[in-house]
Amino acid sequence: MRVTSDFYCSALLRRIFAAGGFAAVEKKGAAEAGAIFLKERRRDGTVTLYAPAPQTVFGSGEADDRRFERRLEKADPQAADDLIARERRFDPDLWIIEAETDDLSRYITVDGME
Repeated sequence: MRVTSDFYCSALLRRIFAAGGFAAVEKKGAAEAGAIFLKERRRDGTVTLYAPAPQTVFGSGEADDRRFERRLEKADPQAADDLIARERRFDPDLWIIEAETDDLSRYITVDGME
């Protein structure tokens, strides 16, 4: 059974804080099933943006996992904000989590990084 977006985001923030990082909810989406976008702010000022992976990457039995794909890597923060703004026009119920951590991919499943 897949956990709600609200629960997933709360647990992710707790894990990041427990490891010494910082994270915050930039925009709260639909509690049950809102799409989750993750912005990883780096020390050099760039941003890596993770978005929900397409459903086609799920094999049988994996549909309960939340999987992400990198949409932008080490990009200008404005480019990430622009991409999210386009996504919000399509889906206004999405979540945006911003994290300051050395490696956000250690807390999430990223497509192509198994």
